[in-house]
Amino acid sequence: MIYQKGSNLFNVAIYIRLSREDGDKEESDSVGNQRKLLTEYVNKHDDFILYDVYIDDGFTGTNFNRPDFHRMIADIEDNKVNCVVVKDLSRFGRDYIDTGRYLERIFPELNVRFISVTDNIDSMKQAYDMLLPIKNIFNEQYARDISNKVQATVKSKQKAGEFIGAFTSYGYKKSPANKNKLVIDEYASEVVKRVFTMYAQGIGKQSIAKILNAEGILCPSEYKKLNGENYKNCNRLEKTSYWTYSTIKVMLQNEIYIGNMVQGKKHQRMRSKQRLVEKENWIRVENTHEPIIDRQLWDKVQKLLTKKHRDIDLETNKNIFAGFIKCGDCGRAMMKNFWRRADGSKSYSFYCGTYKRSGKDYCTPHTLPFQVLNDIVLGDLKQIIRNVENLQELVKSQSFTATKIRKSTDIELIKLKAELERVKKLKKSIYEDYKDELISKEEFLSYREDYQQKETLYSKQIETLEEKKKESVTEDVFETPWLRRLLELKDIEELDRDIIVEMIDQITVYENHKLKISYNFGNELEHLFSSVYCEDLEKKAI
Repeated sequence: MIYQKGSNLFNVAIYIRLSREDGDKEESDSVGNQRKLLTEYVNKHDDFILYDVYIDDGFTGTNFNRPDFHRMIADIEDNKVNCVVVKDLSRFGRDYIDTGRYLERIFPELNVRFISVTDNIDSMKQAYDMLLPIKNIFNEQYARDISNKVQATVKSKQKAGEFIGAFTSYGYKKSPANKNKLVIDEYASEVVKRVFTMYAQGIGKQSIAKILNAEGILCPSEYKKLNGENYKNCNRLEKTSYWTYSTIKVMLQNEIYIGNMVQGKKHQRMRSKQRLVEKENWIRVENTHEPIIDRQLWDKVQKLLTKKHRDIDLETNKNIFAGFIKCGDCGRAMMKNFWRRADGSKSYSFYCGTYKRSGKDYCTPHTLPFQVLNDIVLGDLKQIIRNVENLQELVKSQSFTATKIRKSTDIELIKLKAELERVKKLKKSIYEDYKDELISKEEFLSYREDYQQKETLYSKQIETLEEKKKESVTEDVFETPWLRRLLELKDIEELDRDIIVEMIDQITVYENHKLKISYNFGNELEHLFSSVYCEDLEKKAI
């Protein structure tokens, strides 16, 4: 039923939340008791019609990442619900800022009535605005205290060598008698032993992955699902349900297989994302469980891993396209592969990362020599610059000024802000490429520095444009930063990393050297051409 605006009736959503982690141990807080209390409350009001009951059992109140909460909000946005009823304010949320955002801004804008029964809070009553912030502050302080206590308990258990986590490493399972104790999974542990043995015999990580895939052995994520675990690897593509180079590499470096427990690699504060912890601050406890790999085999494998690591000459091998080039079919980043010519010089081509790591059964090569890619991108960029130069001549011949296409400046400002956000995201995502060994550590550090420089550049450009807007300065249309930069590159003969980061949004590679190049300035350039040529046609028509 969709309620009619202006009606005196309220379509009510009962919202129930319970989380032991938040300290909800009272019997009165149980789902059943909340439902009974709230249903009775709704039934006592003749102007209330119960639309649905939304229950998030086992979800913390310190954030709003809860499935039934999102379902309730969707129903509100679809005009199916215009009143939300909870037992108390802490059931809705314990975070002061986010709770306040919903109750003081979003709900009023959507004309949604909010009622907290035991707090005697009703958004239709006069005292609502004064009482709500006070309750919110107390709830957040309570949540913060609980969060600190939970973190202290977790760290204490980790230091004692107890396993703290939802999912165990492949080869182990939780003890039925003690969920903080690891015991060996007989089937998976044999696969682990085989992986270590093959690597010690000289078989490479990628080859090991291909062997396991060919034999139909389930990869760790699929094995967990087969055993009824609701597991999802967020670091991989959804359809990547097979053994990969990275899976083997992580396994070979995991101390858990020699009986050591290493935890505390990530940290999360309330309302914030997880952050990586420096390696020296990890919590490492030896001999906490039965090992799968003996020390002799472990040491041999670690020695081989160190020996096979090779330094890269950044001056000759730096991949200027890293982070920008992806396969057009599977969406994975393209990898570079070197070879040495007869004259001793080095060259390299790009291959689909899925094909390179997992073989032809999962994707095709999409082979693209570096020189071909470089020539195509350089040629395309030079053509764009020539078009801009021709446009500039047309503008000059007609005394074109910025006032005639001021929208281009506004769009450029919007685009620069979006580009600044994109560079920030790229700076974060390049770490994923480093983890997947698509780039070396040296390249990772180099590219991260590139992105930091771009952040500074775009911030200054945004500041300049905004200052000019305030001063109402009429500038020549070609004084916008991206057009000026394009014209500065009119004699370009060689691409470098700075130019790629500044100009390219993404390069998508298809078979037979077919490319789709997306530029950072694409929409603005199209808008500018359209504005200028439309003006030109109007003049000719007159």
